[in-house]
Amino acid sequence: MDNILIVLIISFSFLTSYALKKLFTKLNQFDAINFRSVHQSKATKTGGIAVFTTIFIFSFYYYLRSDQIYDFSILIPLGIMFVVGVYDDFYNADFKLKFLLQIIVAKILIDYGLVIENFHGVFGLYEIPRIPSQLFTVFVFLVIVNAINFIDGIDGLAITEAIKVILVVELLSTTATPYFKLGMITILALLPLYYFNYKKDYKVFLGDGGSLFLGTLISIYLFYVLGPEYDLKYSIGKPFLSMSLISYPLIDLLRVFIIRIKEKKSPFNPDQNHIHHWLLKRGLNHFKIVVLINFLSLLFLSLILL
Repeated sequence: MDNILIVLIISFSFLTSYALKKLFTKLNQFDAINFRSVHQSKATKTGGIAVFTTIFIFSFYYYLRSDQIYDFSILIPLGIMFVVGVYDDFYNADFKLKFLLQIIVAKILIDYGLVIENFHGVFGLYEIPRIPSQLFTVFVFLVIVNAINFIDGIDGLAITEAIKVILVVELLSTTATPYFKLGMITILALLPLYYFNYKKDYKVFLGDGGSLFLGTLISIYLFYVLGPEYDLKYSIGKPFLSMSLISYPLIDLLRVFIIRIKEKKSPFNPDQNHIHHWLLKRGLNHFKIVVLINFLSLLFLSLILL
């Protein structure tokens, strides 16, 4: 990927984000400010639309050139989750419908060969039968996608989590993964959102369209890591590496579910019991929280690699 193309991707994503922000501002379509909001300024939920549009346009450019930089059909499950998220952003989709569609997308990924067939010694298990492996893959997919969606509550957190996973998986691989170009385009498309996320007024949020898309992409990367074709540079267990990469979303998801169940509420009932909300109440701003969480995550990952 040459420098001109890198600049074009970033610029296109920036201009698309800006244009969508202007359009939705004119239409007075802003993220609702309620009891669980951590912002008081007007913000549109169009960041995910800008990112996915950028990825689609530049992937289509490569397709027209007959340059298959990755398997373009992977955009089908990614696109389904993106559309589900966008619909939820503006029409508040029933969580049961979202859950069902997530299961369908998980099965599509399984049919692509992205299935957890080996526990790599966890609980003394290695290869597992076809049906249990598929059921477990669906479960893991649901956990990852919803965990990423749950942490998208403060500026830059879900974006940084996705960039971290993509970069670390690629850096720890002996060769580039089949999703390398898709991952790089995604990272470049995400970069302008930092600017729009951290603006004081008229922000642009990732939205469920963006968070569900990123959760699906992270799942694809981690399923590939757990597969036989991913060759690690270091002698570390693949399951341990995968869980370490998304340790914060997993811990936060488990903690929130326990609190909500104890309070006899639905695990999917939104509130301000997330760890990042707790840190906000103790005086840290959004940027410091994102830096702290990812510093601790990378520190832990570095220690296990030693």
